[in-house]
Amino acid sequence: MSDAPRSVRRNPVPSLLKSLMNDHLDPGYAGAAADREQGHSKPPRIAAGAWIALGALLVGMVFGIAYAQASSSASDADATRAEMLTKVRDAEDRGRSLATTRDDLTARVDDLRAKVLAGDAEGAQLLTELRTLESAAAAEPVHGPGIVVTLTDPAARPDLSDSSQRVPGSPQSGVLDRDLQSVVNALWASGAEAVAVGDVRIGPGVTIRQAGGAMLVDNQPVPSPYRVSAIGPPAKLQTSFVVSDAYLRMAAVRDFYGVGFTIAESDDLQLPAAAGREVRYAKETGAP
Repeated sequence: MSDAPRSVRRNPVPSLLKSLMNDHLDPGYAGAAADREQGHSKPPRIAAGAWIALGALLVGMVFGIAYAQASSSASDADATRAEMLTKVRDAEDRGRSLATTRDDLTARVDDLRAKVLAGDAEGAQLLTELRTLESAAAAEPVHGPGIVVTLTDPAARPDLSDSSQRVPGSPQSGVLDRDLQSVVNALWASGAEAVAVGDVRIGPGVTIRQAGGAMLVDNQPVPSPYRVSAIGPPAKLQTSFVVSDAYLRMAAVRDFYGVGFTIAESDDLQLPAAAGREVRYAKETGAP
């Protein structure tokens, strides 16, 4: 065997690695540097500036058109809202005028009926029965001593983000329609002769319900505080009411949700007549 040393064949260096080690600058950078050394000027940027200005102009036009349309829509919405409010107020005025006319005609009919029926014994008896039925149907105004139960929605807090200022419980912590219903039913059960919520007399067919955030009594909005007036012996009404389930319910609502709940006696309550109802069934009695 020969003792001559053998040459070790090494792998050739890849051309890419050789290029990275020898050429530190990208050809583009090298070309730009060569141009600077030769004094060549940069290409003009007038065209690029024009395109930028045109783009800015188009963007400004788009925002201007959008702002004009938004302003026009807001103006139209304000005009529509004002027109609707005017129509609502006009309708309310017409409703009040018609209600006044209805009350006047009802009073005239009552006077004529009393003159016709009070002439004989049979007519007087019929008139007495009619007045009894009208009283039961809340068809005539009444007045007398009684009590007033007042329910008030809790006051709005100045900072609703502060948990220490929030009223405990759910967001719907105000007076609900079922609260008023329970109070009215408890007053009837306590011996009330007539009941009204606000200026609305409670009679047959009258409902108490909520629609959105409004409390409706006989489809008429009633704002807070809700005054439930009941005519009857004040001592008896109050004694019976404070042991009812409605009183216990509202006392708990007052303590837990911050709802106002008070009871007061009155020497003379004035309750209006309930709205008239359509006569669905009627038949003639006696000889024509």
